[in-house]
Parts: sequence; C-alpha cells; structure tokens
Amino acid sequence: MAKTKSEYRCQECGGRFPKWSGQCGECGAWNSLSESLPSVPPPRNPRFSGYAGSARQSEVRNLADISPELQRGHPTGTGELDRVLGGGLVPGSVVLIGGDPGIGKSTLLLQSMAQLGEQLSNLYVSGEESPEQISLRAQRLDLPRHHLRLLAETNVERILQIAAHEQPRVMVIDSIQTVFTEQLQSAPGSVGQVRESAAQLVRFAKQSGTAIFLVGHVTKEGALAGPRVLEHMVDTVLYFEGEPGSPFRLIRTIKNRFGAVNELGVFAMTDRGLKEVSNPSAIFLSRHREQVSGSVVMVTREGSRPLLVEVQSLVDESPLANPRRVTLGLEQNRLSMLLAVLHRHGGIPMYGQDVYVNVVGGVRISETAADLPVVLAVLSSYRDQPLPERLVTFGEIGLAGEIRPVPNGQERLREAAKHGFKRAIVPAANLPPKHHEVEMEIHGIERLTEVLELI
Repeated sequence: MAKTKSEYRCQECGGRFPKWSGQCGECGAWNSLSESLPSVPPPRNPRFSGYAGSARQSEVRNLADISPELQRGHPTGTGELDRVLGGGLVPGSVVLIGGDPGIGKSTLLLQSMAQLGEQLSNLYVSGEESPEQISLRAQRLDLPRHHLRLLAETNVERILQIAAHEQPRVMVIDSIQTVFTEQLQSAPGSVGQVRESAAQLVRFAKQSGTAIFLVGHVTKEGALAGPRVLEHMVDTVLYFEGEPGSPFRLIRTIKNRFGAVNELGVFAMTDRGLKEVSNPSAIFLSRHREQVSGSVVMVTREGSRPLLVEVQSLVDESPLANPRRVTLGLEQNRLSMLLAVLHRHGGIPMYGQDVYVNVVGGVRISETAADLPVVLAVLSSYRDQPLPERLVTFGEIGLAGEIRPVPNGQERLREAAKHGFKRAIVPAANLPPKHHEVEMEIHGIERLTEVLELI
C-alpha cells in the first residue's frame, strides 16, 4: 500500500509547502509550519458527497420535517461527573479531559470505566502506562476488574482496528499526546499528529456510536497542549482544577454540546481514589471561632447550581511607589476597577495600600456577582472591622456606583438560607417578592453609598 505523502501548512496564512522550514515563505511567520495530510478533492460520485466517513447519502431537508431524536445520557455512576457531562454519557460523543500531571484524570476515568463495565462494554487504551501498572492501581483503589478491558497501544490505526472488532460502547484514550498515525512522519505529540489522530477518533465515534474520552496534557499556562482546533472537534471539554496541596479537585465544563457550560463538579482525593462531594458549599466556607475582618461569604452560580464561597481580603499600607493588586480566583483588572469606583463614589482612597483578594478553596469566579463581596471584604480589612455574623452578599457594581442585579437572585438566597445565613445584602432588583418566604433579613441597595451607610 502506497504511503500518503504529507505536506506542511502554515498556521498563520494557510500556505502549503512540500517540506518544513523555520519561516513561512508566504507571510514570513516563524515556526508556524506544521505537518498535515494533503487535502483530497471530494469524489464526483454523489453517493459519497456527504459527511466524511459516512455511507449515508446527504440531501437537503426541511427542518420541520425532521423529527428530533433526544439523545439521553447514560449515567456513569458518579453524580458529579454526570453533572459536568450534562446528565450522563451520550452515545457517539467525544469528551476531552485536561489537567495538570497527577491531578487525577486517569484515576477518575479508571473508576468510571470500572463502574460502567458491568453495564456497557468498554475499552481502556493506555499509551503511557502498562497494563500491569493499571491493574496495580485498580487493586489499590479496590475497583472491580472483571469487566474492564485494557489495550496498550499508541498507533491510532491499530486502535481503531481493534475497536472495530471489540465494538465497545465506551472507550478511553490515555492520552491523545501519545497517539500517532502512520500517515505522518512527525513525532507523537506534535501538532499534526494530535490533530489527525483526534480527527480519526472523532470520525469513528460518530460512525459507531462509541463514546470516547480523550485525556489531554496541559501547558505551563494551563491550556490544553496541542492545536486549539482540538477543542472545536470534540463535543465536551473538561478541565481539572485544584491547588497542589489541597485534597479537593474541581472539574469545570468549558464546552458542552449536551448541557450547561461552566458547570462545576467537586471531588475529594482519598486513598481510595476520587470521591464526590455531596455538599460543596460546606468545604469552601471557613468556620472561624470568632468574627475576623476582611472575610465575607458570597453566593456564586456555577453552571446550574448556586455555590457558597468565602472571599477574603487583606489591605495593608504599601511601602512601594506602585501598590500591589493581587487576586487569586478573581480577575485582577476587575479589582483595580472596583478600587477606583470605591474611591470615586465612596470617598475611600486605596492608592497607598496593598490589596490582596483570595477566594477560599481554589475556586475561580468569573461572574460579576463577586463585585459587592470584594468591596465589602476590602472595606472590612481596611477598617479592621468584622462584618456582621451570618451575612451573605452578591451583586454587580457599575462604574457610576450603581448596584446592578445578577441572574437567579432568588435561587441564591434560598441556597444561603438553607445553610443558616440570617442576613443578606443584595441589589434592590434581586429582592424577592412579598409572598416569597425566606427566613432572612434582606437589604436591597441601589447605590454604593447605601452600602457604606449600611455597614
């Protein structure tokens, strides 16, 4: 069989070249050429004019004549994993899981495959560990091993050949950076190898209905290694998060075609593997024996559920000409903006103070509902005065000093009341209606000056 000759394509301008060079001859970009397969023109036979790899004939149809087929996800046996997947594992879906080395990607998938093995046929393909190492890990985690099938292989053509014979319902590729295709000459893990290998696996998943998990490495910046197009090819992208010294692991949904985006699953790493946390709000709240300054509890919304987290702040006089603004779990530019609003509309200057803000537990908050909690925590630390006990807050602050509402305000208040909070400071537009019974003292505010008078 004749081997397909590859070409090199510029990632900046799309120029094609027969061999690699350090600089693109078309646009002049450096180190932008990556190996790829030459594009083949589509055949003239109309039978093969449809989706690549599909044997069905494509035709134009009216949307009203198409009956939607509801694809229900199959439960994996782990509630937190089902949450980030959008309810379960959908047949034919491709899930990409990324995270730092040793954070628990292989452990979670091994546990899930061992539980699914009693219900669905599976295949665990390992390119990094030997079957003996995986068996030792399963024995240490006390997992059932009778229905878990293993394959140590890195050639994607060989993997697909065995998968076509085994016909698994669920398959794991650990990891996509170790898989290579014989059609390219570059080393495994390169841009071309990762892209082409993933493309063949995605086509196999769509044709056979096999759900595939792809384990991906991350770079020093925390992004998935390999081409960015890999995230566009798959159906779901999951990221592992967590502090190195913390036993808790967070899985965040970055992309999901079958459920909500930015969903969060919480796990705890134990000697028996990853255990799901049924009440994640409790682990992110510090139980101080006495009230301390610079600490406030907020209600954030991660995906489809509210979550209580603690925001801490430390304000100290700065010996530097340019005071420091440090944030952990929040956007640093957002903190600088809030300090400017506090000075302009509250009359409290912070230009001579170092301001540090941290979200307890390693949670990353991207929504604007954290504006009001951050301001309250900064004021509490600046004045060295603790906030009232059992206080919860959320709200967005505008540049004009107004307090803007946030989505799902009533659901956030119900979550806070369920955990025993008795007082809340929220935007006036998020106040519950009169008939809404919440056993809390709720203060609705419209301006930043009202917050200063209230506390």
